[in-house]
Amino acid sequence: MMRNNDNPITLDLFADETTTTPGQVERIGEQSLVLRGFALPWLDRLLPALEAVLQAAPFRQMVTPGGFTMSVALSSCGALGWTTDRSGYRYTAHDPQTGRPWPDMPAVFRELAQAAARQAQFEHFEPDSCLINRYVPGARMSLHQDKNERQLTAPIVSMSLGLPAMFQFGGFERSDKSQRIPLFHGDIVVWGGVDRLRYHGVLPLKAGEHPRLGAQRINLTFRTAG
Repeated sequence: MMRNNDNPITLDLFADETTTTPGQVERIGEQSLVLRGFALPWLDRLLPALEAVLQAAPFRQMVTPGGFTMSVALSSCGALGWTTDRSGYRYTAHDPQTGRPWPDMPAVFRELAQAAARQAQFEHFEPDSCLINRYVPGARMSLHQDKNERQLTAPIVSMSLGLPAMFQFGGFERSDKSQRIPLFHGDIVVWGGVDRLRYHGVLPLKAGEHPRLGAQRINLTFRTAG
């Protein structure tokens, strides 16, 4: 796992968790749910797998087509990884930083994403891409739609680890009013179907120290991209 630099550290797999009530389900749209604490029982398998992925494809700051360096650091695993540079947003089969294929998606990643999707009544989710974002205090993600995927019939499954964040879940126009939904360590948001192209984002991360991941939030977003 990574804290506030690009050097791997040894995880304390038995540190206390911070979350809301595990098992609580909150509906935030017609086909959108927050699954509170859903990932917690998986973490002893998931975190070592995540650390291995980040050893192979470390976090990096990417540049938007407009030339702005993103405040969020990114990595990916799976058959396709999401990238951005001055030529645009897209998925690639190879890590542009190394020229090698992105790391394989660990089995525990896929199993957890599929289990969460089933809870939201998306029974046949087959993710082929996992975008991994690291937020440090002050980092944010502006409102956007996930629309670079070829399979817009498949849901988005988004898992939060580490520091809490304020998730914005809006409408189908950037100017539509957004809900503000606090997300905690182990929470998963699933949206798809009629809600698939809703705008969403993350407000600037507040300073803090998570007992397991330090001064950061890590977000895993699973998609069917190809």
